[in-house]
Amino acid sequence: MNKILGVSIYSITGIIVLGLVLYLALQPVIAQDLKVYQGKHDFVWSHPRVDPKKKTIFIMGDNDGTEMFDLLAPFYLFNATEKANVYVVSEKKAPILLVNSLFILPHFSFSEIDSLGLTPDVIVIPNLTVHLKTPPKAANVNWIKKLYTGENTILAICDGAATAAATGIYDGKPITTHSSDWKQLKKQFPNVGWVQGVSYTRNKNLYSTAGVSNATEGSLAVIEELFGDQVMEKVKKDVRYPHRDIKKDHQNRVVNMAAVITIVKKILFKHDRDVVFLLQDGVNEFELATVLDTYSRTFPGSLNTFGGGIPIFKSKYGLTLLPTAQQLPDKPLDELHILRPDALSKTAENSLPHKELVTYDKDSLQYLFVVCMDRIQLLYGRNFAKTVKLMLDYDLN
Repeated sequence: MNKILGVSIYSITGIIVLGLVLYLALQPVIAQDLKVYQGKHDFVWSHPRVDPKKKTIFIMGDNDGTEMFDLLAPFYLFNATEKANVYVVSEKKAPILLVNSLFILPHFSFSEIDSLGLTPDVIVIPNLTVHLKTPPKAANVNWIKKLYTGENTILAICDGAATAAATGIYDGKPITTHSSDWKQLKKQFPNVGWVQGVSYTRNKNLYSTAGVSNATEGSLAVIEELFGDQVMEKVKKDVRYPHRDIKKDHQNRVVNMAAVITIVKKILFKHDRDVVFLLQDGVNEFELATVLDTYSRTFPGSLNTFGGGIPIFKSKYGLTLLPTAQQLPDKPLDELHILRPDALSKTAENSLPHKELVTYDKDSLQYLFVVCMDRIQLLYGRNFAKTVKLMLDYDLN
């Protein structure tokens, strides 16, 4: 009897663990224990200059939580055209949390944009929903409806499709989203023309992308339409995009039970590493988003950005970055990731005790997602690397 009872308890425990991991794995933005900005709020706010000769791009952010690659990838890619004013805009003039491992400051609040009377050429909608069962915020939905003229472009990225669908603008028009959330959002917003098998959709001036990593394809498609093929090719080369053309076909593979079991095995039998990314001035936003968003899906023991005592950093294109950790534990870090090792002194490196230093070759010709996946496969095995790809909605081949 005791043996039977023991087996039952283990079975129930296993089911609970599987259910919890499945819940977490399917959320592009994890809704558990979201970090709250703890630093000083005495920011020096400055409005970026608006160049009337350039196209104006608004990238929305939700202060409570926004998918990182969804926001930072288009921010970098549109800036790399050198033909656009690119602004991050949120409801409140306060830090925006990106995938639980970085804070950024918006350029403008909704009310400031309204007072300036700026009309964007493009509105980019990242995943702004911390939990898919929570309806998109009315403030975000209403602001999009206010700014949409019928002529300007909308690019909904990943589960930003939920916010886009809630506006009614996409009713009867094609839209896609993260493969693992497609069925749920289709039920939630039946008036929208949900499609699969593509990395991005386009219906005149309305675009959308599949999950997370497909922000690259959607952004490149809009860039090609706005600025032409030559500018798009320049931007593609800049990020070492691995395909000759903008990849349109998409596998739409979901996080299934086999993937969940792989995650459980990793959590139960692999060392959960404490991972820290060192922030540095001038860091490339696309690269930062790629590595942070990828490693956030490896279920580390902890994952933080750290500034070595410096509270504020400026990225390559002038975005204000705020680390999630003001102090580090006394024990050596399992992994210290540095995107710009050439800009780091040996003294500074030695002041951060670590077991493994992970750097990135600025002259590498590989797409950075590939670099990250190759290392994750070496650490945790091929099946786990595939599972990370599923969570990023990154095609397996």
